[in-house]
Amino acid sequence: MQKAALLVIGLLISSLTFFANAESNPLSVHVLNLENGLPSSGVEVKLEQKVGDNWQVLNTAITNEQGRITGLYPDGKALIKDATYKVTFETGKWFKAHNVKTFFPEIPVIFSTDGGLDHYHIPLLLSPYGYSTYRGN
Repeated sequence: MQKAALLVIGLLISSLTFFANAESNPLSVHVLNLENGLPSSGVEVKLEQKVGDNWQVLNTAITNEQGRITGLYPDGKALIKDATYKVTFETGKWFKAHNVKTFFPEIPVIFSTDGGLDHYHIPLLLSPYGYSTYRGN
């Protein structure tokens, strides 16, 4: 009985940590595989900011077992108002690791911030020959 209670407490703490990280970081992503409806863990994701005519890499991370990166923006920094960012999902590497051919070796998602939101969420619904994305919440 005591072990079960400790397990429940541990799960609650890890859930709270997950949501605290998601709320404190201004950018998160989520990748789901449309073929099987499961999260896509192990997808490498790169975040860049447009500076002039060039892209500056801000961070890279890998999706967790739930297909999520809860904090893609660099820790301790605020998202810049009126900026353009690019999130690139390295889908070719992920599909190759799963022995699946794909038409999309990478999927760049370019978006602009206007200061109207404290948090931006970029979901990616993925299949080998198609994808969909939108501004999530």
